[in-house]
Amino acid sequence: MTVTREEIGGLLGRYLDAHPASAPEVAHLVEALAGGQDLAARTTTSLHVTVSAAVLNDAGRVLMVHHRTHGRWLLPGGHLEAEDDSLYGAALRELEEETGIPGHQVRRSPPYDTNHMDIPVDVDVHEIVADAVKGEPAHLHADFRFVCWGSGLGRVRLQTEEVAAFAWREVADLQTARLSERVAAVR
Repeated sequence: MTVTREEIGGLLGRYLDAHPASAPEVAHLVEALAGGQDLAARTTTSLHVTVSAAVLNDAGRVLMVHHRTHGRWLLPGGHLEAEDDSLYGAALRELEEETGIPGHQVRRSPPYDTNHMDIPVDVDVHEIVADAVKGEPAHLHADFRFVCWGSGLGRVRLQTEEVAAFAWREVADLQTARLSERVAAVR
């Protein structure tokens, strides 16, 4: 089952209810939803949705991976697939693909697991530069970022085609100050 525009819009609405000051930061996503495009498809080249998992360990450190394509430390995550039935489920799938950590070994952290509503801690709309090798023009990603906790996660097994390294880093090392502040607030 594919993630629908309705699910994306509903989740975005719940996110904005929790973070109303973020409305200007997601304006491009709101516009794209109104435009009727399939935002779950990577082939939608103006803007499409991606997901990330901010996994915290018992020490309060966050799992980050060094992405080969971007040459930066990022949260495990990526594009939606046709078989994904939820954005949170897609984030857990990406976590397992990139790090070998199964989604069933992590849990949601309060207050985000109330009533089983998988509200992201952050939605970040950012530009992706053109990639001539992949034949992709410059476009926007609307990244839905979810927080979860793991204890005794065991060995990390990297997907070396995309990921060069991993590290348990300080929350302050996350991509943006807003993401760092929001993850710190729930740990």
